[in-house]
Amino acid sequence: MSPRLRHLTSLENLPRETIERLLDRAESLRDACAHGTRKLDVLAGRTVLNLFFEPSTRTRTSFELAARRLGADVINFDIGLSSTSKGEELFDTLHTLEAMHLDAIVVRHKQSGTPDMLVRHAMSGVSVINAGDGNRAHPTQGLLDALTIRQHRPDFDKLSVLICGDIKHSRVARSDLNAFTALGVKEIRLCGPAELMLPADEAPQIRRYGNFDEAIEGVDAVIMLRLQKERMASIELPDEAAYFAHYGLDRRRLGLAAPGCLVMHPGPINRGIEIASDVADGAQSRILEQVGNGVFVRMAVLNEVLAR
Repeated sequence: MSPRLRHLTSLENLPRETIERLLDRAESLRDACAHGTRKLDVLAGRTVLNLFFEPSTRTRTSFELAARRLGADVINFDIGLSSTSKGEELFDTLHTLEAMHLDAIVVRHKQSGTPDMLVRHAMSGVSVINAGDGNRAHPTQGLLDALTIRQHRPDFDKLSVLICGDIKHSRVARSDLNAFTALGVKEIRLCGPAELMLPADEAPQIRRYGNFDEAIEGVDAVIMLRLQKERMASIELPDEAAYFAHYGLDRRRLGLAAPGCLVMHPGPINRGIEIASDVADGAQSRILEQVGNGVFVRMAVLNEVLAR
C-alpha cells in the first residue's frame, strides 16, 4: 500500500495506487456528505489557510467548501492587504502563519515551484497543498478531471483523450498528463498551435497534432484549455475568430469524436474562442460536473493529509 501523503504539490511520479485511493475517497466522501448537504466532522479542530497570490474565486471557493464540509476551520488570507504586498519575504510570511498553529496551507502562486519551496522551508508540521503554481502543476485539477472521466469511462486502458489549446503555459495540461499516464490511459493526444505546444523534450511519447480535425477523430474525451488573450500575439493566427476557426470546439468537430465523447474545460470558459456555447452547454458537456467533483476531490486531499 502506498504511503499516506503529507503534502500534495504535484501528481508527477505519484503511483497509480495513490491516485486511485484519492479518487475512491472523493466518491466515498461525496456519498458520506450526501453530495454536500450533510456536514462531516472528520477534520474538526483542524485549521486550513487559503493563501492565494493569484486571484481564483473558483478554486479558492472549492477548497473552502471542501474544508468546511469536513468540519475544519478556514481562513482566507487576503494577499492584497497583507505585508507581502509591501515587500515582506515569502518565507517570513510562512513562518508568521505557522506560528498561528495552522494544519494546512493551500497555496496558489504565479511562480512555478513555490509550493515545494514552502514545504522545504516549513518549520512546523503544516501540510502544503498546491492550488496551482506557474505553468507547472495543478494537482487537484488533474485529479478532478480523472474522476470526471472515470465516472463515465472507467476503463482507462481503452480510453483516448485529447487536450487542446495552450498546452505550453498550462499547469492543468501537465497535471492531466501526469494523472492520465499513471492511470494507464491508452492514448493521450495534444493539439494546439506550434507556438503553444509543449517543448520537444517534455512528454516526447505523447502524440502531438496541429490539425484539430485530425486530433479529435475518434477520441472518448476532449479537454479544452483556456486561452489567455495576451498569448494571441505569440501565434500566427491574427485574432480570436481565427483561433476559433482552427482550434475551437464546435458541433461539427465534436461529431468527429467517438459517440458520446465527453466535453471538458477547467474554466473559466472563453465562449466562441475555445468552445462554442451550444457545445459547452450541450448534452455531452461535463464542465459543471468537473466543478462539483472539484469539491469532493479537495475534500479527499484534505482528508488524506490531515485526518487523524
